[in-house]
Amino acid sequence: MRSYLGTEGRPNVLTRRYAARHGAEFLQAPWCNITITEAARESGNGLAVLPDGDRAYTIWHAEDGRDLGRWHEGTVQSIRRFAEPGAIVFFDWAGTNTIAKIDHVGIIEKVLDDGRIQTIEGNSGDACKRRVRSAGVIAGFWNPPYTADAPKDEVEVLVAKMPLLKVGAKGTAVKRAFYLLMSHGYGIDPGVYDDMTYTRAMGEKVAAFQKAKKLTADKEIGPLTWAALISAS
Repeated sequence: MRSYLGTEGRPNVLTRRYAARHGAEFLQAPWCNITITEAARESGNGLAVLPDGDRAYTIWHAEDGRDLGRWHEGTVQSIRRFAEPGAIVFFDWAGTNTIAKIDHVGIIEKVLDDGRIQTIEGNSGDACKRRVRSAGVIAGFWNPPYTADAPKDEVEVLVAKMPLLKVGAKGTAVKRAFYLLMSHGYGIDPGVYDDMTYTRAMGEKVAAFQKAKKLTADKEIGPLTWAALISAS
């Protein structure tokens, strides 16, 4: 993240990298979470920081941490007790601790004695800058499970954790598949997405995605389909 300080404007080196994988619309997109994604990839920490693949949308990235059981609300007490350098920190300029209202994201560089934090943030005034933030604008944060022995093939590790999904399946893996499909342009009306249930409508999108990737269009999300979803998500 420090190496990106001073990056400004768009497109820039970070939005170009992300757009090369996900589409030209990201060249001019808000790039705070794109910065986190590219830093994680470049530093070999993708598995820890991006448990469900690349992220450009802050709310989904916050939900990734919550789903791992690592989410902490942005109170002074939580910051003093749990925040660590390298934590992904999310902001709501309206001052709530509500994930759905998150506006912005950065990385904690230092936890200050007074309960504030020093951060590095992409797309802060359309530049990558250091900032000092107080709990009043921090919605929450989560500490990725960093390790010095991160696996080299992160996609393989992620796929190994994923269950076989068929129409009618339920659970958080369905939610992950839903978001991954959306990131590839195969999203469905959220109203059709029923309480983390794999619906028939979602199955049709899976089949279309499988055909595009030259996979068997059986509507089942097994290892090959998971790998295709995650590898460029």
